[in-house]
Order: sequence, then structure tokens, then C-alpha cells
Amino acid sequence: MKKLRSTNNKRYALMSVGLVIVLWQLIVWSGIVPQFMLPGPASVIMALYEDRALLWMHAQTTLLEAFLGLLGGVGLGITLALLMDRYDRVYRMVYPLMILTQTVPTVAIAPLLVLWLGYGILPKIVLIVLTSFFPMAIGCFQGLQAVDRDSIQLLRSMGANTVQQYQHVRIPESLSPFFASLKIAVSYAVVGAVIAEWLGGTSGLGVYMTRVRKAYAFDKMFAVIVLISLLSLLLMGLVNILEHKTMPWKDVE
Repeated sequence: MKKLRSTNNKRYALMSVGLVIVLWQLIVWSGIVPQFMLPGPASVIMALYEDRALLWMHAQTTLLEAFLGLLGGVGLGITLALLMDRYDRVYRMVYPLMILTQTVPTVAIAPLLVLWLGYGILPKIVLIVLTSFFPMAIGCFQGLQAVDRDSIQLLRSMGANTVQQYQHVRIPESLSPFFASLKIAVSYAVVGAVIAEWLGGTSGLGVYMTRVRKAYAFDKMFAVIVLISLLSLLLMGLVNILEHKTMPWKDVE
């Protein structure tokens, strides 16, 4: 039943994407919007093909930044979640600061990071860490807080220490929120890398996007947008695979 439902969901998703593409092409053919402003799907695909080598070169830089930033964001988020779950004082001190960091727009932080850290890869990684750690910290913390207290009391009555409680109950039961947060963080990582590249750099999809925008090459603009979306979906698919490998019992529920 679950596999059938998953197949139906994929079918509906493909139908939705196909419908959007058809409507997009009809709008272009109808002339409602000039084609130089809204290129058709065929033009976008052609731009992807013609610039495939250049796009791949820039995509490698963006993926490297996204991976390193995501690694730091996930590590920071998990660390904060564990500390907030273990120590109430840490929660009361850190949680308001975490909320405060999310009220500052990303586009406002990025220029400062470039000024402080230069035009290399470091400011991009820092920005991705700042944008991706929050969903990880909140999701993991809420997952740890939602653990069955009776299970914890049972382990304590059997003499389990704190590490054993986390190992056998707290962490396994919070895996679902962890992977849900990781999917959000992955999408934030790619977008954060592109935003950081807008403001300075020599390579990356954000740099490519800035150059083609100045040349008014809208077909290439749409091509890089499609590529960014595909990369985000690919990374989320890898997270899904990791989730199924880590939590095989979900497939039989």
C-alpha cells in the first residue's frame, strides 16, 4: 500500500510539472509575454545544453560551498540541540539568540561577510552555516523533547547513564525530525551559496547568473534557475536515500 501511494504521488508530481511546462510554452506561443523576456522551455533546454560545460564548472564550486557549509550547519545545529535538550539554562540563553539570527535578512549579512572575510570561499561557507543551522537545531531539539518519557524512566530504572539514554532512546526516536530538518537545510544550503556568490567571487552559479543577467540573456537566466532547482532536488533525493538506509523500518510501516 505504501509503495502504491508513493508511486501515485510521483505520478501526480510529474503531471503537475508537465502541466506547468505546457502552460509555460502556451504563454510563450500566444505572445502574451515577449519571448526575449520569457523564453520557452525549448530555449531554456537549449541554453542548458550549449553552456553545459560552463554550468558544470560553476556548479562544482556551488556544490562544494553548499557541502562544506551544510556540514558546518548540521554540526552546529545538532550540537546546539543536544546542549539545549540537556541543559535548561543553555536553552533559555541560546534559543532567543537563535531566533534573533533569523530576523536578519540573508542579503544584508552577505555583504558584511564579504567585507570581513574577502571574496574567497570562506564567506560563502559562513553564510550557508548561518542559514542552515537554524532548521537543524530547532528540528533536532523538538525531536529530542518529544521522546517518550516513560522509555527514559525505564532506562534510568535499569541503571542507564545519560549517554546510554541518548544512544538507545533519544537519538533513535528523533531521527525523523532530524531528516525532515536536513531536507530543509539542504535546500537552504544551495540557495545560500548562490546568494553569497551574487555579491562576490570568481566562480559559482551565482556568479554565472550575475554575468548572464547583465547580458540580458534571459534564456540562460532561466537555465541556471532550473539547474539550481535540479541540484536541490538531487541533494534532497540523496537525503531520502540516507533516511531509508538509516530508518529501514519506515518502509514497512
